[in-house]
Amino acid sequence: MKVDNKINSIIEIWKGDITSLEIDAIVNAANSALLPGGGVCGAIHSRAGRQLAEECRRLGYCDTGDAVITDGYKLPAKHVIHTVGPTDGNSEKLKSCYLRCLEVLVENNLRSIAFNCISTGIYGFPNDKASHIALSTVREWLETENNREKVDKIIFCVFLPIDEMLYHENIDKYFPVN
Repeated sequence: MKVDNKINSIIEIWKGDITSLEIDAIVNAANSALLPGGGVCGAIHSRAGRQLAEECRRLGYCDTGDAVITDGYKLPAKHVIHTVGPTDGNSEKLKSCYLRCLEVLVENNLRSIAFNCISTGIYGFPNDKASHIALSTVREWLETENNREKVDKIIFCVFLPIDEMLYHENIDKYFPVN
């Protein structure tokens, strides 16, 4: 991977609560029924208020590997992009989650997004493999100048110490600085 300062300036790793970010869109690792769940999904729904659950109910469903967008309601983020990660370890479906979120971001003329660690936790995707897929997919997407020009900031929001360690360990493989 070659050094690209324009691409690197877009990328950030941030440790903390994704529901506190003031950004165009945060990503919710949702279930296919788009119902409020546990973990990050539950925290997003809780902080956004009941209007988010109502809009998700109207949307009704999202396929694994796909993404849909809602308002952010009471969140500092303007929007929530809901994506359904694989529960069976399917790497291509996980890659599709990241790509579809970026596509939805651009389709809605939004310029900044924060990803959480999709499919890890209760969905059981190995954290290390998931971090490589997230970082490589976003880098590949940013390699296209047309894509790169449409975003200002992509944040990988980590919460658990293991994810913080893995993202910091792996980021230079995809976003080298020297």
